[in-house]
Amino acid sequence: MHHRGLPFVLFTTLCAGGVSLPQAARADDKLSPRDIMDKVALTRKLAGSEAVIKMTMIDEKGAKRERELASATKLYDGGKTEKRVFRFLSPTDVKGTGFLVFDYEAKPDDAWIYMPALRKTRRILSSQGSQSFMGSEFSYGDFNTPALDDYAYTLVKEEPCAGGETCYVIDAAAKKKEIAAADGYAKRTYWVSKKKFVPLKILHYAADGKVIKELVAGNVKLLDAKQKRYRSLRNEMINKKNGRRSIFEFTKINFSPKVKDEYFTPTYIERG
Repeated sequence: MHHRGLPFVLFTTLCAGGVSLPQAARADDKLSPRDIMDKVALTRKLAGSEAVIKMTMIDEKGAKRERELASATKLYDGGKTEKRVFRFLSPTDVKGTGFLVFDYEAKPDDAWIYMPALRKTRRILSSQGSQSFMGSEFSYGDFNTPALDDYAYTLVKEEPCAGGETCYVIDAAAKKKEIAAADGYAKRTYWVSKKKFVPLKILHYAADGKVIKELVAGNVKLLDAKQKRYRSLRNEMINKKNGRRSIFEFTKINFSPKVKDEYFTPTYIERG
């Protein structure tokens, strides 16, 4: 699952226009495409957080289903590992379901899901990263930071984007077919805010070059001013193949560096 897209980093509608740059070109500040993506990965590293999230799933006919879940995150190993936990609060058919992930910087992630109906916790394998998260248009792997060395990066251009910002437009192509297979995507194109180093949009491509999904982020907030750490609080995944959409919206979020370590254990998610 470490081959996946940037968890909870989602995107706003882009303005038209922009000037193309040669593929080998670097930004005005001399950052390479890889430098920019390193900054993206760093910017989302929040020491700790606690939140409540509303999850809305919208089908191709516009019918909605809503779920509420609590989440917590915390950095370990000097920031090289982020542990995240989600527990569903409602409705009753999913209440008590828990999801735990250890998102490592440069090795396959560890992940577990607890299903109350089965009264057991099971591991989620790296090869299962492209599977749907709880019936949504997000996959398990979409919540995790990719291993940056697994991709080749190209700065395509810079262009205006939402909120009056300017974005770097960067292609990230999987270096190996095995990475693309585990990931579910052969390539992504990121629109990255030059000011905040937060992606405001991501297109996900299949091996045939067709766009599979579009990720859109909104309500980007500075949660740790000292370290300049940002999070997008409204995250929408649009499935271009079937017309379905899923939205993760933070209704509450607190910067909590001292969040309890006990939250990030399989024992905790089994409490239901």
